[in-house]
Amino acid sequence: MLKVLFLCTENACRSQMAEGLVNHDLAGQVQAWSAGVRPSRVNPRAVQVMAELGIDISRHRSKSVAELAGEQFDLVITVCDQAQQQCPIFPGQTEVMHLGFPDPGKAAGTEAEILGVFRRVRDEMRDQLASLLRQKSGVKS
Repeated sequence: MLKVLFLCTENACRSQMAEGLVNHDLAGQVQAWSAGVRPSRVNPRAVQVMAELGIDISRHRSKSVAELAGEQFDLVITVCDQAQQQCPIFPGQTEVMHLGFPDPGKAAGTEAEILGVFRRVRDEMRDQLASLLRQKSGVKS
């Protein structure tokens, strides 16, 4: 099974949504974790837009990448530019790649507009990650 870590700055939105999406959509084929280089808290809007898809990340917590130091990952994906710049070195054969997504946590406007940004980022991540990880794990769609 392919083991993937999604790394973001705060482990609040993008990496949390990526972990939830992959563990839901590719269950049994890919196992995902998420962490941050400077963890904070899971954004409630991320929890809300994931629940709209029937994916519950309400029990997720923001974690430091240091908490996962003992884990071996096949693939580390940075999902924000700052995490890419601060990405620690991973031992062994770990592949590190960057797939940048806009930070929905920085969205402004009405609540509906902000949630719209969260949904767009979630859906873009779902499309890109499913295709990439099916290819990496050899799983047919």
